Amino acid sequence: MKFVLICALALSGATAATAQDLVYSNAATEACLATVTGLDRLGCVGASAGACMVDTPGGDTTVGMGGCFDRERQFWDDALNEAYAALMVIYTESDAFAASEGMNLPVQSDALRDMQRAWIGYRDARCDFERAKWGGGTGGGPATIQCLMGLTAEQTFVLRDGMDGLQ
Repeated sequence: MKFVLICALALSGATAATAQDLVYSNAATEACLATVTGLDRLGCVGASAGACMVDTPGGDTTVGMGGCFDRERQFWDDALNEAYAALMVIYTESDAFAASEGMNLPVQSDALRDMQRAWIGYRDARCDFERAKWGGGTGGGPATIQCLMGLTAEQTFVLRDGMDGLQ
């Protein structure tokens, strides 16, 4: 898995970026995704956060990095929720059809829901581990948010790929 990892130390004299100071756009991630497919999509994760860190005064501070990672995490979280909702509609309709035809099949919508709930627990535990590796240091915050961003993007691709051929 290739994720953009930007772990710069705060420069002496640099001012910390605040949420309202962030210069963030989804454009870098969207442009990258438009040019790649399959596993290469993972290389796009962090593109907008990286651009934000460069474009935002103080974007190389822990506050700036955390804010930029969080904005892209929000982008991926929205995409994940959209993909999940679309799959849930597809599988709920499929389950209803199977039941109406008297088919004794596993309930796909329940399996999707259970998988997503289990993934959330895994995501949180993995990102807690990322934070723990920083030993309480200030880099733990951005590392955690970067982890959440990356895993959410990866799960978005899993769900989107689950829709291929279903629509």
